[in-house]
Amino acid sequence: MSSARSQQNSGSDEGPQNLMDQRKQRRMLSNRESARRSRMRKQKHMGDLITQITQLKTENSQILSQADITMQHYMKLDSENTILRTQVMELTDRLQSLNSVLHIMEEVSGLAMDIPEIPDPLLQPLQLPCPSFPIMASADIFRC
Repeated sequence: MSSARSQQNSGSDEGPQNLMDQRKQRRMLSNRESARRSRMRKQKHMGDLITQITQLKTENSQILSQADITMQHYMKLDSENTILRTQVMELTDRLQSLNSVLHIMEEVSGLAMDIPEIPDPLLQPLQLPCPSFPIMASADIFRC
């Protein structure tokens, strides 16, 4: 019986220290596991961010490409618009010249002629003197 008591005494003397060592070990394991989970979360977050960066770069590239295409289209339309405005001005000058000739013919012949007024083409929409007659022309009429 004395040997059992000595084991209990020695166990009870080392019991609190042993218990604290076990708690310390469990805490260390818990901390390691927590740190491991934290590293994994951080690594997953970094992976997600890298994926997002790749997607955003791709999207940015597509947007820049669309902007370039739109700008090229705008430049083409602006150029065509400038050509058309120049042609309108040229045709207006020709019409004024023809109207001058008609005025002279009207004075010389004595016959009354229907000479249309020439509106400012850039301020008013184009108004045809005879809207019932369509003007037929191909799309390539002004191309060189």
